[in-house]
Amino acid sequence: MASTQDKRRMDKLLLSPIRLSDRIRAAVSGAAIFEVECAEVGNQADIINRMLRAVARFDCSLYNRPVCRIVPEVSRNLKHALTLVRKCRRRSIFPRVVTIVTHADFRKLQSLLDASIGDMRWLLSIFSYDEGGGSIELSRPPIAGNDPVLTWVWSFIATIYFGPLSDQVEAATELASLAQYNDRNKKIIVEEGGVVPLLKLLNHASSGDAQIAAAIALFHLADNQERVRLIVEELDIQMIIRVLGKSPMRVQIRVVNLVARMAEHDTVAKEGFGRTNVISLLVTLTRLEFVIVIGFGLYRIEKESENPVVQHKLKISCAEALWMLASDSVANSRRITETKGMLCLAKLIENEPGDLQFNCLMTIMAITAAAESNADLRRAAFKINSPAAKAVVDQLLRVIKEWDIPSLQLPAIRSIGSLARAFPSRETRVIGPLVERLSHANQDVATEAAISLGKFACPENFLCSMHSKMIIEFDGVPPLMRLLRSGDRPQLYGLFLLCYLAMHAGDSEALEEAGVLTALEEAADRAVAASHPKLKELVPQAINCLQIYGAGAHPLRQSYTL
Repeated sequence: MASTQDKRRMDKLLLSPIRLSDRIRAAVSGAAIFEVECAEVGNQADIINRMLRAVARFDCSLYNRPVCRIVPEVSRNLKHALTLVRKCRRRSIFPRVVTIVTHADFRKLQSLLDASIGDMRWLLSIFSYDEGGGSIELSRPPIAGNDPVLTWVWSFIATIYFGPLSDQVEAATELASLAQYNDRNKKIIVEEGGVVPLLKLLNHASSGDAQIAAAIALFHLADNQERVRLIVEELDIQMIIRVLGKSPMRVQIRVVNLVARMAEHDTVAKEGFGRTNVISLLVTLTRLEFVIVIGFGLYRIEKESENPVVQHKLKISCAEALWMLASDSVANSRRITETKGMLCLAKLIENEPGDLQFNCLMTIMAITAAAESNADLRRAAFKINSPAAKAVVDQLLRVIKEWDIPSLQLPAIRSIGSLARAFPSRETRVIGPLVERLSHANQDVATEAAISLGKFACPENFLCSMHSKMIIEFDGVPPLMRLLRSGDRPQLYGLFLLCYLAMHAGDSEALEEAGVLTALEEAADRAVAASHPKLKELVPQAINCLQIYGAGAHPLRQSYTL
């Protein structure tokens, strides 16, 4: 509800032009010249006066944007009218000689007052719901000029505030269409106060259609950080939880999509959702349990009667929301691992091909990236004897080995690489599948495999020597050498891995037989190596390691050092 202060501000805004129109009527009676014109101005002022008083009877403070734009313009025109009429009072015996008033002045003034009457008539039309009538007003008042969008937005928002439920749904749908059209429309909707009524409509528990229309409109608005932050400032996250806990699946899908969009574009929204029960609720919805326990109570959802297609769409949306919430967030990733989220994601990856499988893999990729950057999360969530961690790794390896689909293999490979420091030396089953992918026809897959293997073999990994030897044992050198003949990106990460292998397993015959020393010496002069600061250091170190080993146990390698 509007505050008392808002109502007083509206009353004050309307009082000024009402008083002006009263003073115009008094001034008209004293006109000595242009009496007919002054009388017409007085009639126009009377019409405006009545309209202003009619508007004042409405609770304009509930939605005052159009009032705040139109009434000041009306006041300016009334001030102009009062000034002109006062100039027509008799002040000398030769009034028509000394006057500066012309017929053209009155024609211009009457045109301005007609425009104000049109604006006020339109303003009354959008508040007419208060008196039990009206419909969505799509006419264009004079103040709109050649741009109807502003007044459409005003009308739709006013309808959501004052109209019957069916018209509210229609108005929210129209706002969604405008927001989908372009960024300028989105900016107008937000600036003209569209967020608050849409959130209130989203909370309309008795109408699924209203909630869906509001959620879709908000979804289209929430596509950049600035607008998402404005939504966050007005949003009651507990309301989101209530809607997710009590609404039909078709509503839940739209609300979950909104959560995902907001989390994607704003860290404040992401962390705000994370601090509540949203994550555990999303995990529960992916499992479609029939009883949901959340912070404020117990709600039962009858899932059996829902369409299986709708159930599947809800799972897809929930998995995407978990992905967005986990991305670049250690806190949210930890929250997901502390629920049954890991086991749930692994099960969905195993049994649900398509978009759901992809979203689950991307969620796992986000969680493992967080674990890579945070040792505490890595140790807590990815213990080798943890059933959840084992289930996830099993599914990642299955995707890498059995699903020859790059869009699925890429997040799976990256996830294994992020967990490189979590695997003990005896966990050799993860190396082989990554080495096999070095020969993949898709360069992105082969490059991602090289990046992940590099995390096993890099000096930062305590077991780098063991892992490096294992990569060589799985015959990883030949495909790696072929990778050096590919594009710049494969070359770059192929060189990294090759350097690590040379540094940590330089006495390997496989490196000698493949001509790695020569390849590294040639690579030292290439632009791809010379342009990367870290490679500038690594390549000479790797060459030096090979030369040292070559000078000792394997005399034939001396030829590579010449």
